[in-house]
Amino acid sequence: MTNRTYDAIVVGARCAGAPTAMLLARRGYRVLVVDRATFPSDTVSTHLVHPPGLAALDRWGLLSRVVGSGCPAIDTYCFDFGPFTIEGSPAGAGFEVSYAPRRTVLDEVLVDAAREAGAEVREGFGVEDLVIEGDTVTGIRGHGRDGARVTEYARVVVGADGINSLVARAVGAARYAEKPKLQCSYYSYWSGLPMHGRFETYVRPDRAFAAWPTNDDRTVVICGLPMRDFAANRADVEAGYLATIALAPSFAERAASATRESRLVGAAVPNFFRRPYGPGWALVGDAGYVKDFITAQGIQDAFRDAESCVRALDETFTGRRSFEAAMEEYRASRDEQVMPMYEFTAELGALDPPPPELGRLLAAVSGSGPAMDAFARVTAGVTSPAEFFAPDNAARILAHTYPAPAPVPAPAPVPAP
Repeated sequence: MTNRTYDAIVVGARCAGAPTAMLLARRGYRVLVVDRATFPSDTVSTHLVHPPGLAALDRWGLLSRVVGSGCPAIDTYCFDFGPFTIEGSPAGAGFEVSYAPRRTVLDEVLVDAAREAGAEVREGFGVEDLVIEGDTVTGIRGHGRDGARVTEYARVVVGADGINSLVARAVGAARYAEKPKLQCSYYSYWSGLPMHGRFETYVRPDRAFAAWPTNDDRTVVICGLPMRDFAANRADVEAGYLATIALAPSFAERAASATRESRLVGAAVPNFFRRPYGPGWALVGDAGYVKDFITAQGIQDAFRDAESCVRALDETFTGRRSFEAAMEEYRASRDEQVMPMYEFTAELGALDPPPPELGRLLAAVSGSGPAMDAFARVTAGVTSPAEFFAPDNAARILAHTYPAPAPVPAPAPVPAP
């Protein structure tokens, strides 16, 4: 029998792995979390934490650390489609605003919290492969910064190691609902480009860009193009980036007096689900489910996975449910919750002109304050796209009767004389 030193080993210590380790450790489990990176360190990210993600940070007692980093609040989401603009509030889940912290800030907060909860954190640790006995994962093999190779054992190994997850590859985690890469985006940080609490998106034919504030008085400006134009754009990425910004003259004028402070960072991601569990292993965050970053849902998705997976593992460790039953519920709940956003994201990520009926609906949204707020809540992950785009809701928007009027209470019966 393998000597299992830990209840769980978490591979990856960023916004999926560190919360998973922290929450398990807070329940009293023996947890090891490893990452090849050291913290603080940066990573490619949309930065945005919408209200549901803030609610998670608040539940964990960590929100004040993120807010205290000087990261500006974002209270308005603006979508400029050219002929019309939708501008609304992302408020929901008990929060009126969003934040977009640098990952050097957010990830360090999460790693520190995992360590404070009692998890053992090994930074600069490279996992080489998994220990598999029969068909069950029982541990990891890897090396620390000193190069010494070690083997560690656990009841379960959790892969929180991103899109190219070593854990997922090693166990052959099945992929499904796959879609190709849809668009490629490049971003940089700018100074002298105040956003005044606004997240702004500009959508033009075959191009889109967005901007929002982050730490240190910097603004993230990200420009996207469809994958069909990727090869041609590679000849001069810089020119393509600036040409995209120029498609919105009012923003380009603001940017002309600002300074770009960093090189361009580019990324394009596939879209897929992975089966997130099997004998002795589980997946959270991008390791288990990834979609185009145009809707910036990744961080709060990672938080949701961490909480849900930990609940399932706790049921397993305490013997209340079998591993298969608890983890299957984790998978089914995840898929049911995120599938509408997955499909909505794919539609946006293609950067194709909206179908006429969708164009009419969005134009109608722009004429109603409540409808604009509702659309902003969809993009913030507060409201499901399935609910917002439901036929009856769309009909109310097009008929300018959104929101639905509150039902008139029946009159109280008149007492008999």
